Amino acid sequence: MAIDECKDIEKDLEKPFLENAKIVDCENEDGSIWMVLLSTCVAVCGSFEFGSCVGYSAPTQSEIRNDLNLTLAQYSMFGSIITIGAMIGAITSGRIADFIGRKGAMRMSAIFCITGWLAVYFSMGTLVLDMGRFLTGYGIGIFSYVVPVYIAEIAPKNLRGGLTTINQLMIVCGSSVAYLLGTVITWRNLALTGILPCTFLLVGLLFIPESPRWLAKVGLEKEFEVALRKLRGKDADVSREAAEIQAYVDTLQSLPKTRIFDLFSSKYIRSVIIGVGLMVFQQFIGINGIGFYASQTFESAGLSNSNIGTIAYAVVQVPITIVGAFLMDRSGRRPLLMVSATGTFLGCFLTGASFYLKGNDILLEWVPILAVSGVLVYISAFSIGMGAVPWVIMSEIFPIHVKSAAGSLVVLVNWLGAWAVSYTFGFLMAWTSTGTFMLYAGFSVLTILFVAKVVPETKGKTLEEIQAIINS
Repeated sequence: MAIDECKDIEKDLEKPFLENAKIVDCENEDGSIWMVLLSTCVAVCGSFEFGSCVGYSAPTQSEIRNDLNLTLAQYSMFGSIITIGAMIGAITSGRIADFIGRKGAMRMSAIFCITGWLAVYFSMGTLVLDMGRFLTGYGIGIFSYVVPVYIAEIAPKNLRGGLTTINQLMIVCGSSVAYLLGTVITWRNLALTGILPCTFLLVGLLFIPESPRWLAKVGLEKEFEVALRKLRGKDADVSREAAEIQAYVDTLQSLPKTRIFDLFSSKYIRSVIIGVGLMVFQQFIGINGIGFYASQTFESAGLSNSNIGTIAYAVVQVPITIVGAFLMDRSGRRPLLMVSATGTFLGCFLTGASFYLKGNDILLEWVPILAVSGVLVYISAFSIGMGAVPWVIMSEIFPIHVKSAAGSLVVLVNWLGAWAVSYTFGFLMAWTSTGTFMLYAGFSVLTILFVAKVVPETKGKTLEEIQAIINS
């Protein structure tokens, strides 16, 4: 996984966004910072594509079901099968990126996504529709690994944290844009818009260098030096950085290989409980059900125009994600997680209460307002903490030689949870809308208790100090 590749950048990733975003120190390298920025802009087209794929099903549900005469079960499969593809893509992404390079992996992902979108566009039934959704899922599963790794491997240390944060921000932007466009264009045309980020990516890859770290890892020394000099400036002295990269690659290759089953030994079991537990709760508070089917929720609550709620949902995500990036190292991981989970509880409770009022014909004029308010509170709270912080903690709690296996396990659990929630959401809503949101509210409470009792605070601590706290 990406974590195994990036031990030397972890402390940089822990710095606040703006602190890492200083550009002054790099401006003396003959403007080479612009090649780093160009390479990052090209790579995060994959992140934007990720968000576009995830956000596609929310504004299109009613239209697709009506046009293709899909049952609830068939649309639930369509909405959730992307997570199965993403799970497979994420698990295989490390080997793919190591075998054909970071640029090769991004190129492969883009081709899968384009093929998937075309299948969705031309589909006349469930088979081709689901196949297209699965292919886009596989593509974004690879993107989820290779984009942050590529950015981390090309960026100078003083820019690394800030540039890596752009990955998460662009995922949210892609999702929001899909929500907004889905309210004004047809579902087939929305599928075509998903091809655009991949097109920009494929063209951009022709003009940016391969990751120097990957080139060093596979023994392409001449290409390694050329790529590093292209990123740092033709007249820059890259000898020190080249030596550090080579030493790091040698260290990685000398470390013992760890299998997933080794993680369940007493030495690592608490780290596994923390990492897996956070991913379980991240999914089972309902994010992929509420996010994938937001428009259905607003319609079910009686909102006269569900597009209003969908647009509000899209607009809220981006600024709140930026606020979360600022707070990450100012408030600490644990407080941010507990505040976030408290907010998701409140959002689910309000939405569940709105459906209770509707079912009992009480204060019907307040039902749509409560439902929209609840969902907006929920997504705001999730975006500020539960969305990003579990991944940050996961990168901090595992020793370097087990991070590859641990990352694979955690990603597998995360995508399995995403599939379970996104597939069952429609059935749960048909059974009891109030109970669905109260169930997610219950998991939010359990999240607070889990963080309070099990998760350590990692803010401002070295990796060695974190390991000492966990092992004690």
